[in-house]
Amino acid sequence: MKVVPLRLAPGDDLRQTLETWMGEQQEQAGCVISAVGSLSVAQLRFAGAAEDTKIHGELEILSLAGTLSPDGAHLHIAVADSRGAVIGGHLCAGSLVRTTAELVVGLLPEWHFWRELDPATGYAELRISPRAAG
Repeated sequence: MKVVPLRLAPGDDLRQTLETWMGEQQEQAGCVISAVGSLSVAQLRFAGAAEDTKIHGELEILSLAGTLSPDGAHLHIAVADSRGAVIGGHLCAGSLVRTTAELVVGLLPEWHFWRELDPATGYAELRISPRAAG
């Protein structure tokens, strides 16, 4: 595994920045190892929901986990508001960094991740294969 630290700046879209960055890498598989920071907007899709929910405020990132591939990401996040109330869900585009986001990402050079529509779920689901040598 190749480990890469990243720092996002205020106003960066957390999901879009990670997806763009992953698309620029030679490796074709990755995962989020660690993430801390804050958001001013969290755009989340809750379990079973068809629509996203936008949450505004001073939000602390407690946890971010997921897989990264050149054609997209699957990320879940937990955030706490200024009262300490915690909420989480599927991280969507439109989640904006407030002060910083400090991430540690693992790149997996021996693997190839990509996403394909799964008729059973209706979502582009992760496909996994060993990366061809060469």
